Amino acid sequence: MIVDLPFGQEFIWGDLGIVGLLILLEGVLSIDNALVLGLLAKRLPKHMQPRALTYGLVGAFVFRILAISVASFLLKWRVVKLLGGGYLAYVAIKHLWFEQETHTTHAHVDAEGEPILVDETTGLPLTSEQEIVEIEHRGPIPGVTQMTDGLATDGKAKFWPTVFVIEMTDIAFAVDSILAAIALVGPPPSGHPTDAVHPKLWVIITGGILGVILMRFAAVIFIRLLERFPRFESTAYWLVFLIGLKLLIDWGFNTDANPHRVDFHNFHEAPFWIFWIALGLTFCSGFLPEKRHRNDAG
Repeated sequence: MIVDLPFGQEFIWGDLGIVGLLILLEGVLSIDNALVLGLLAKRLPKHMQPRALTYGLVGAFVFRILAISVASFLLKWRVVKLLGGGYLAYVAIKHLWFEQETHTTHAHVDAEGEPILVDETTGLPLTSEQEIVEIEHRGPIPGVTQMTDGLATDGKAKFWPTVFVIEMTDIAFAVDSILAAIALVGPPPSGHPTDAVHPKLWVIITGGILGVILMRFAAVIFIRLLERFPRFESTAYWLVFLIGLKLLIDWGFNTDANPHRVDFHNFHEAPFWIFWIALGLTFCSGFLPEKRHRNDAG
């Protein structure tokens, strides 16, 4: 049953599943966000760190508001599907195949309730060299540590260059959730006026607002979730990969003249079932127990 909402918006119960999936993705992906930002801020003197993180949060908030405000236009541009799908696929592939084997650290919650990284072998906090490696591996922008290497006389990074890098990193992380929301919403239904607002724009707005809220609070919650279900981190990136692949298929097969040639949003069509069953199975795989290779002999 379709419920008509104000401003030309529509609601069906399945929309809640999309919002829930966006919350899950935002939550798990926010772990790397929080860890990278914490490591960047740590390069500053301690009394400057909270202020730098707050400025970065404000920048990301402003970006999300701008992105949400233009989302109705982004939904109409086919090139967004190509660029967005390629970017999401890149983020997932980078994590799943090029970072997994190089990570010798794991996320942890310290005594103050803050997310931190510890050495997987020793269980101790990271050295300065390890922190730089982790920033480069986990961050969405390459070379960020070089941007803050203009050091003050006390050996700490300068404040405003670090704030700039934190804001750019926050914004880059925010792109993931906006693109995922655009992908999951899909094109407007057949017969929808081309000059009208997308009837599911509210889903993107809801996902964006929740993303802003989750940026500061979700990391600790989801780190504890990953401690119980370690596979969920890889699961989240597989979901990102599938969503990016959907955007690329949308771009490759669907045109303005024929926007529903491969229809992922009509339950009468096979692509709908293939895509959503794949997402469902991938999500459920996050609850599988992790294979243990270490300490088996002990």
